[in-house]
Amino acid sequence: MSPSTIAHYKITGKLGEGGMGAVYRATDTKLNRDVAIKVLPDSFASDPDRLARFTREAQVLASLNHPNIAAIYGVEERALVLELVEGPTLAERIAQGPIPIDDALPIARQIAEALEYAHEKGIIHRDLKPANVKVTPEGRVKVLDFGLAKALSAEATAADPAASPTLTMRATVAGAIMGTAGYMSPEQAKGKPVDRRADIWAFGVVLMEMLTGRQLYSGETMSEMLASVIKDQPDIDRLPAATPAAVRRLVRRCLDKDPQRRLQAIGEARIALDEAPGEEPAAGPTTRSSRIPWLAAGALAIALAVVGGLYWKATRPPDRPLVRLSVDLGPQAEAGLRTTAVLSPDGNRLVFPVRPSGGLVQLATRRLDQPVPTLLVGTENASDPFFSPDGQWIGFSAEGKVKKMAVTGGAPVTLLDGIDARGAAWGDDGSIIANLGRVGGLFRIPDTGGAPVALQPVSERSASLRWPQILPGGKTVLYTASTTSTTYYEDASIEVLTLATGKAKVVARGAYFGRYLPSGHLVFVHQGTLYGQPFDLAALEARGTPVPLVDDIAGNSTAGAGQFDFSGNGTLVHLSGKATGVQWLLSLVDRSGNAQPLPIPPGLNHTPRFSPDGRKLLLAVGTPEAADLWLYDFDRNRLSRLTSNGKGNSYPVWAPDGKHFVHLTQDGGTYTFWWARADGGGEEQKLFESKDRLLPSSFSPDGRRLAFHQSSPETRLDLWTLPIDASDLEHPVPGKPEVFLRTPNNEAVPAFSPDGRWIAHGATDTGKIEVFVRPYPGPGGRFQISDGGGDFPVWSRDGRTLYYRAPDRRIMEVPYRVAGDSFLAEKPRPWSDIPITDAASVTDRLYDVSPDGKHMVMAVGDPQSNERKGNLHVTFLLNFFDEVERRVGGAK
Repeated sequence: MSPSTIAHYKITGKLGEGGMGAVYRATDTKLNRDVAIKVLPDSFASDPDRLARFTREAQVLASLNHPNIAAIYGVEERALVLELVEGPTLAERIAQGPIPIDDALPIARQIAEALEYAHEKGIIHRDLKPANVKVTPEGRVKVLDFGLAKALSAEATAADPAASPTLTMRATVAGAIMGTAGYMSPEQAKGKPVDRRADIWAFGVVLMEMLTGRQLYSGETMSEMLASVIKDQPDIDRLPAATPAAVRRLVRRCLDKDPQRRLQAIGEARIALDEAPGEEPAAGPTTRSSRIPWLAAGALAIALAVVGGLYWKATRPPDRPLVRLSVDLGPQAEAGLRTTAVLSPDGNRLVFPVRPSGGLVQLATRRLDQPVPTLLVGTENASDPFFSPDGQWIGFSAEGKVKKMAVTGGAPVTLLDGIDARGAAWGDDGSIIANLGRVGGLFRIPDTGGAPVALQPVSERSASLRWPQILPGGKTVLYTASTTSTTYYEDASIEVLTLATGKAKVVARGAYFGRYLPSGHLVFVHQGTLYGQPFDLAALEARGTPVPLVDDIAGNSTAGAGQFDFSGNGTLVHLSGKATGVQWLLSLVDRSGNAQPLPIPPGLNHTPRFSPDGRKLLLAVGTPEAADLWLYDFDRNRLSRLTSNGKGNSYPVWAPDGKHFVHLTQDGGTYTFWWARADGGGEEQKLFESKDRLLPSSFSPDGRRLAFHQSSPETRLDLWTLPIDASDLEHPVPGKPEVFLRTPNNEAVPAFSPDGRWIAHGATDTGKIEVFVRPYPGPGGRFQISDGGGDFPVWSRDGRTLYYRAPDRRIMEVPYRVAGDSFLAEKPRPWSDIPITDAASVTDRLYDVSPDGKHMVMAVGDPQSNERKGNLHVTFLLNFFDEVERRVGGAK
């Protein structure tokens, strides 16, 4: 939890967090100025000697007074008080591409001036890198964290490898020094004593990266990067052709691996930069690309789709063994229904769901160089997270919305409302490609929010396109395509969509959750095993025979989701366990918490509905788009099937006579209400059909109106009623649907009160889903029933209580009374502490109240999962791409 105050500094927000501690924005209440507060890691608290030495070092650093050095104002309660510097870091500037020479040289000169001033005072930075340099909106350079490397390190001898700050703090954690190792001098990487020449080396690396827009030294592991720093000669020829000769000479001198031959004083760099603008560009290497740059640009555009895989294969060390690690995510970590652990593109950060004690599921993020995760406040009920390409944002689904949040925290931003996504992928072009519901095609959403644009509708043989992955180059999308088969996604296909033409191509059958690896391979899940085969990215074709790679991949074959993810550095993370369809038990539950399982086989049993006399139970079995209806008779203890066409027979609603009901079918893109007999006899009668999504919900007490909600492109979900003349119960005559409530917000699942005077429903008027009551047919006021979120209202038959599902999945009861035109509801309270199972979909009403009010039928368990003992663990497979190469072979 963030502190609210430190000494006389009032914390106003969090700026970020790294290995050297969390950084907050604060107000100095004495001097009335904004500052930055760096709260030091907990490891300092147990080491008073280290704290004392740090204080002494910080006091020395506070003596630095230079316009290009961010000032240290003081030390307070294990925290540093720093100058607050606005503006982007140099790393953020470089991430956008090469910096023009006219902009780069003034930045480099100011960095050199800061180093020169500090070196004259005997202070070495030791951790100079683009992330430690900021450029203010006025163009002023500020070098951050000057000397903190030494101040924060443990005591070390001069020749101790721990003399590097990052090594000291985080060397025992895999991948911990990746961000800093690329800027270490060769002698620093070897653990030798360092002096000002280490800063000069780092200055050369930073200058090189500003001009090229690329990292000078890279590697997939710490050892690879350090080995490259020690052995590989810097490729000065990568500098742009317009680089002045003086700058080329300066970079070459700064990056001499021999400290004796390296530039000896950073002041010389300042002089060289002053001379550079008057010089002609140096003659660069004579290459075809320099002679005909436009040809190179065209070739690059064509080759973007294959460069990633070829670069990985060309630069990786040979024959790296597969390393398997089991990682404890902590006691609050919780397996997600569809996805759990997701890696950032660079492999340095993990995001996963947690459930704080007594609270809702939220997302947590953990850098792999940190021991504990950080809770992302504002991600309640979130699921299926995904990263932006730069790893700075996390997208997720929550409460029927697609949202995003910065990895460092902050307020979540809603990108799209009123959907239940099944997978999303964030592209380099600033758009997100996502599935926007169980049934439907893929859509493009701006990553700043806005209306979705359809990319491809489902075909006649497909019910849903989900779990997209944007392939290298951004021109094609890999995804899972389902059919209406009752075997669900075990019989699905992996397809590729070409965005320019809208044409799709099947690349694998009998598979789901397909993913393309940068190594040039396609992997997918089938019956709990991860398979792989070479994939030709140019031809969009899988080659050869699929080979089993991992035989304990957990997954959700009902949703088509695989419990694994990978990063660009060749690491795969997965949840172990066999992939199975999500199933749960329907049970009779009393308010004391006693649950009696019904003699109904466990499965996808949803939308249970008591008959008016409470002696029968209608329910749907299967996914909503491929379900059939069944009837359970309590008196005869008999379960009988009412439909068998597999066309999404679901959402049954009893007619008041107790002998008939209405239900929905979903056949491709057509939604239809049908009138049917509960004994299975006779022919079903069509009542209403639409291409817009429908969901029947409740009959008026006289049986003359059916309340339902319907989607609209303009107003999202709206409430309607359908008049029905049921004087002939075998041949009812429907009228024209009438709008009851249409607003820019979502309104759903309307329920008539027992006396027919009121309709309860869910709505997003307040920004989250809440339960409201309105008079029927109106007009009249609106009465909010739920407090803190709620949905799926159900009335008691005696007209005294209203029930709903709370965000924590418990059923709440709300006693009420009516006084004239006013609906007077009491404070909500739990009906029972038994929650609906987590496996239950957020879009299904998986409970109903018996007519006598003594019991509820609820989905209360997942028989496919064993009770977890201890903390949640995930498995990391390091060097996984090499293992795929060895076992599957190379791609074309």
